[in-house]
Amino acid sequence: MNFQYSKETQDILNYDKKHLWHPYTSLKEPLPVIAVKEARNCEIVCDSLDNDHLIDAMSSWWCVIHGYNNERLNQAIIDQITKFSHVMFGGFTHRPAVDLVKKLVTLIDEPELKYCFLADSGSVAVEVAMKFAFQSNLLSSNPKSKFLTIKKGYHGDTFGAMSVCDPASSMHNIYGDYLPNNIFVEAPPVIEGLPHSNYSFENEWDPKCTIIIEETFKNNHQDLCAVIVEPLLQGAGGMRLYHPQYLIELKKMCLKYDVFLIFDEIATGLGRTGEIFAFKHCRRYQEHLKIPFDEQIDVVPDILCVGKALTGGYMTLSAVVVNDTVKDRMSNSKSPTKGYFMHGPTFMGNALACSVANASLDILLEDTWSSQVYNIESVLYEKLYLYVKNPTHRLMNTVVKRISIVGAVAAVELIHGLNAAKFQRWIMSRGVNIRPFRNLVYIMPPYVISDSELDVVINSIIDFLHLLQSGDSSFYII
Repeated sequence: MNFQYSKETQDILNYDKKHLWHPYTSLKEPLPVIAVKEARNCEIVCDSLDNDHLIDAMSSWWCVIHGYNNERLNQAIIDQITKFSHVMFGGFTHRPAVDLVKKLVTLIDEPELKYCFLADSGSVAVEVAMKFAFQSNLLSSNPKSKFLTIKKGYHGDTFGAMSVCDPASSMHNIYGDYLPNNIFVEAPPVIEGLPHSNYSFENEWDPKCTIIIEETFKNNHQDLCAVIVEPLLQGAGGMRLYHPQYLIELKKMCLKYDVFLIFDEIATGLGRTGEIFAFKHCRRYQEHLKIPFDEQIDVVPDILCVGKALTGGYMTLSAVVVNDTVKDRMSNSKSPTKGYFMHGPTFMGNALACSVANASLDILLEDTWSSQVYNIESVLYEKLYLYVKNPTHRLMNTVVKRISIVGAVAAVELIHGLNAAKFQRWIMSRGVNIRPFRNLVYIMPPYVISDSELDVVINSIIDFLHLLQSGDSSFYII
């Protein structure tokens, strides 16, 4: 797709190129950007002379689950802005915030998770969760301050969040000397799909992982205030899907050693993996194994981080939800802060963001999302996974290293790294927006994507894989 712009739009792009930073890029050699005119449903309409359309397979970094320009979300903002857009949350409250927490607690559907802090973004939610865990340990006879997490993880770009991102291979490794020294264990093996899914994935639990988890807790529990992980699917660290038994083993150890468990569901929450929250797959997996209910491990976090899709991608907002234990320890009047939590973003509980989040959660509460995500998963399995795995196509181990499918997520890991700019130009020529990173081509489309749009996305990926197979190495960074 060769975008042709008017002079006015080209002037905007030229100024942007000289003066505006975009995520994870350079001002000296910036990645190309496309001018946007409007967006609706799953399409981004470019501000080009031909009004070129792109099917967005990324949900604008995974948050636009109900599609762009959703009438119900639009109306929620219109209705609220005629009343007030924002009022400080210090000393005031309002219906949109209270209603949002009620609906979020209902969606979570875990009786112990019922106290909520409304934050600005995913990174801030992780900061708040870590501060909760740290402050809750201050009155212990042996105060603990370290966090345990797994390598290949990503939890945000602020300093606390960076301290639990992968210390070596993440985008934040240059800050290593300035970050707290937390405890990392090897990431669990990647699987292709969940073992309790409706599809034939051959993924067995590696018992060595249990041994590693047990040894890590045994050697470090005296220092651990919390474990923090992205449940089942590590996002920006590599789109790594892992076995639900891993979370079960983590929960066992947290209970044994009285260590808080934090689940970062900013990317995975609100339906993306096929359950409303990814940690709920642990219950389904144990039911799949026919473990009696009273013998199952109740894998529920002490602290849950929610973000991204919370507002349907309209505004920045996140939430941290905790149980009674965290709330009671945090609120102890004998603590150094007299029980207060010293954190208060300026736009905490923003009324516009809460209003559109209420509309987003209303749509989720109607439960159409589950059939939408199930359909996306089925199509991804039948038309992408089985095609790539079919030995007659000779894609595995020649071009593709691994493919994983879960819910409305597909990740194709290539053998070699990609030239992101060149790939994006090629995929946009097919009328599709996919933003790769490193050696990953992955999609997380809006739940409202049509079968025909999904076919275009899948066929574009397959055609690209065959282009690589034909010997075109110009897309690689080797």
